[in-house]
Amino acid sequence: MSENKGLLSRGLGMAARNKRYIVWFYVLNVTLALFGAGAFSNQAHQILDHSLYADRLVHGFSMGVFIEMLTRPEFGPTMASAAPAVDFALLFFFATALFLPGVLYGYASTYRLPREDFFRACGRNLWRFIRLLIVAGIVMGIVAAALFGLHGVLEKRAAESTNELLVPEVRFAGLAVIFLVMAALRIWFDLAQADVVLSDQRAVRKSIGAAFRHTWRNLGSLLASYVVITIVAAIVLLAGLWAWMRLVPSTSVGGAILVSQLTLLLLLIPRFWQRGVVVTYYLQNMVAPIAVESFTPVPSVAPPVNEPAPAPIIPSAPPEPQAS
Repeated sequence: MSENKGLLSRGLGMAARNKRYIVWFYVLNVTLALFGAGAFSNQAHQILDHSLYADRLVHGFSMGVFIEMLTRPEFGPTMASAAPAVDFALLFFFATALFLPGVLYGYASTYRLPREDFFRACGRNLWRFIRLLIVAGIVMGIVAAALFGLHGVLEKRAAESTNELLVPEVRFAGLAVIFLVMAALRIWFDLAQADVVLSDQRAVRKSIGAAFRHTWRNLGSLLASYVVITIVAAIVLLAGLWAWMRLVPSTSVGGAILVSQLTLLLLLIPRFWQRGVVVTYYLQNMVAPIAVESFTPVPSVAPPVNEPAPAPIIPSAPPEPQAS
């Protein structure tokens, strides 16, 4: 339990120290969403600007009026407005793969990461992240298809039983198992992303293998941390919906925009909190220790003193003979 608290508290501390990343991603999300909704807005304006039905969509929301607007011939094909939304959603997905390495690198830094280092980490790891996302999409797609297929078979068998409560029990238990398995897979590939960036690993398969071993070895603590953060995100979402329905009048367009955007901003915090948990775990358990060689002190020996060489002996000159 203390390990879970350590991961959660330190991961939240990383997200709090680098809150600028949350703001940047929010601005990027809103900007791309505005461009993606531009085509639908133009088609809706062509009808609602010249119709009294607009009052039933501006002051409240009428599903019947909304469906009738979509089916009118002058609205045009729905794909004309849906295609830009899908394109900009894919663009946001690509932008996430581009900028997330810089976020992970900034989380692991002990100082405020300069802009140059942030974008350098993004560019260096872009192709690695794309390969990771491809592998993750394949693995998660296969596992999800198998789990939902098995869940459908079990639910069908439960419906054949005479116990009326068996169907909702099987449905709830099956969805809970699917959620836990998919969360474990996400932890696996989140750890692989952290290993690719922070160890500068070019071989993506090595990061996937190392992340799998650590995920399996510490699945309890990592999964508990992710579940707690997911519960927090669900509470934020329910609180935002409650505030929208209870506190915002149906005629207040500005209030609805304020509450909805604040809710979306707060929902980004759990996502970055989970990244902080992954980086915290990586720094605590996946960083290879630095080998330190043992040092045995050697007794110091005083260097020999260079004594001056003896002066050469110069023989004296022989005495001169005396004159007789």
